[in-house]
Amino acid sequence: MIGAVPRVEADTRADRTTSSGARGRARRIVGQIGVACVFVPLSLALVQCGKAPNPAALAANSQANTQVVAKTSTRTSPQQVASGDTFNDRFPAPQFKERFPSASESFLQRQMSDFSPKRAVQQPEPAPYKVASLEPQIPYKRPPREDLTTLVSMKSSAFPYFGNNPASEAPFLNIAKGDRRGHRSYSGRVYWQDETYSDSRVMMHVPDHFDVRKPGVIVVFFHGNGATLERDVRDRQMVPQQITDSGANAVLLAPQMAVNAADSSAGKFWQPGGFKRFMQESSEHLARLYGDPNSARAFANMPIVIVGYSGGFLPTAWSLEVGGMSDRVRGVVLLDAVYGELDKFASWIENHRSGFFVSSYTRYTARRDRELMSMLRQKGISVSEDMDGPLRPGSVVFVETGGGITHRDYVTRAWTQNPLKDVLVKMAATPSLALTRVAAGSSATSSR
Repeated sequence: MIGAVPRVEADTRADRTTSSGARGRARRIVGQIGVACVFVPLSLALVQCGKAPNPAALAANSQANTQVVAKTSTRTSPQQVASGDTFNDRFPAPQFKERFPSASESFLQRQMSDFSPKRAVQQPEPAPYKVASLEPQIPYKRPPREDLTTLVSMKSSAFPYFGNNPASEAPFLNIAKGDRRGHRSYSGRVYWQDETYSDSRVMMHVPDHFDVRKPGVIVVFFHGNGATLERDVRDRQMVPQQITDSGANAVLLAPQMAVNAADSSAGKFWQPGGFKRFMQESSEHLARLYGDPNSARAFANMPIVIVGYSGGFLPTAWSLEVGGMSDRVRGVVLLDAVYGELDKFASWIENHRSGFFVSSYTRYTARRDRELMSMLRQKGISVSEDMDGPLRPGSVVFVETGGGITHRDYVTRAWTQNPLKDVLVKMAATPSLALTRVAAGSSATSSR
């Protein structure tokens, strides 16, 4: 019995030795597994180092993560779920304000021209415009407006004039006193250049109903002696208002001649081509006044009617003779104005049978008017002596007015009230004169 005890103890020690060795091996295996668990993920991370994340993998991870969050939602608060580690949480989309800063945050964009000296730039006139449709280009449409009457300085107007007087071939400014220069008129009176022959302004008038797209006419009015544009042509003789009230598609040009002087000098209209230069320059001004810069070409080709009152006969005669525009002149109207230059008037009438000629006169010019009638009849040209009939191309009319009609008021009262209006109405009633009457009545707005 005593001998059996030691054997049991030996077995016990053997078992302890065996179990101790197994436990050691187990610890070594667990250690190796632990080391592998640490270094394997690290090696995978090192492999991915320097590479951009795969969008597909990010999306898959996002979906998987969402499922995990959903499964664990019973163990987390709603606040935690809302802030879960989703794709959108980790990679938020850029906001609009981050890509496009507000006005207060952005920099002012500058060009090189911003640093150059500033110069006044004239804004271009509005041009015809197009719309996104299948229709053709929309023509310019002038907005409604009232009559327009203005004074415009023109280089080609009658004065100032420094040339010769064609009647004598002597300088027009034939008197000097110190620094002043002047002209001695036929009456012997001296008019100084700075007072009488320096105004280059032209009165322009465009009625409210005028339409440049329709056939029209330009009326050129040469005033008489002792006149100014505003006091006499506009206010006393009411030339702009007569044009408006006629309803005719007509505009007005009235150059200032000798200012408030008993002198009929023609100035630049004495020169060859002087009237042509005047009409060419005026077309640009009329287009600006009308409000459509593209209409300058229409004005430059529009027919012309010249009206000469009293001393205005001289620029009228020379414009017909040497002005260079006689073919564009469709009519001539003389209001108690045949004081001379009969040969020039007779020549234009004879050579322009498609135009018309009207001369109305008082006893002051009756002798010369009858002389001109005789000259024309000798040339075989028919002459009428009343304004009762229609005004046609080739019409030549002489009208004598009776007592009580004064020379001073002749522009507003001759064979009828407002004779210039009457001529334009008769023109508009004759299609062959190529003038359209665009106003329905004669009560149009008065000029300003």
